[in-house]
Amino acid sequence: MRKLGSLLVIVGVLAGFLLLISGPLYRLQWVELAIAFTLLRWAAYIGVAATVLIIVYLIWQRPRGLPLAALTIAAIIGFISFYLPYQQLQTARSVPPIHDISTDLENPPVFVAIAPLRAEAPNPVDYAGEETADQQRQAYPNIQPLTLENDYDRTFQAALTVVNDLGWQLVASDLAEGRIEATDTTFWFGFKDDVVIRLENAADQVRVDVRSKSRVGRSDVGKNADRIDTFMRQLRSQLAAN
Repeated sequence: MRKLGSLLVIVGVLAGFLLLISGPLYRLQWVELAIAFTLLRWAAYIGVAATVLIIVYLIWQRPRGLPLAALTIAAIIGFISFYLPYQQLQTARSVPPIHDISTDLENPPVFVAIAPLRAEAPNPVDYAGEETADQQRQAYPNIQPLTLENDYDRTFQAALTVVNDLGWQLVASDLAEGRIEATDTTFWFGFKDDVVIRLENAADQVRVDVRSKSRVGRSDVGKNADRIDTFMRQLRSQLAAN
């Protein structure tokens, strides 16, 4: 029975190992995205199996001491290996399969400096179109332009500060054109999502529009909308603080 307990510990740790390496392997370009997702899927399958079997084993054998601790840790690792991919899948199912989000759906901000960087990206630089706009209106009605009664130059500098604070890689900034372009790289898989910020003077007000677009993937799992919302909130806070 000790061998069975040891085997279950190995299975739980294996699930965690597959989860751990799936993102970095793709980020380092050692495997294709499809393979990385397959590793993630198997981490979930093995993780849930390990968790259930370990729980049954604990009830059946009632181990103590070091075996109990090892099995408990393996069960936790297995559960995490299942839960994280499962949570991501549920999030993906709860949002539309789009990856191009903009506060201006009639005249989305245009990528200029970033366009060459996306030349080989699966998702083209052009705006995704009216079908995407309709899905965004339904799913993310809160993604709207920000109109501020503020100085244009001050707002532009505040936007640059927020880009830096969020850890985005600044690609270009043009005060005269009111355009800031940056790239945000996700932590685990290293997905690159591009952002363009557009500022326009209107009387004594400044209108801020933001567009965020993924380079790969049909669905962004809500990441682009969340990124725009975070930027707008931090921009308000930055201007209020200065």
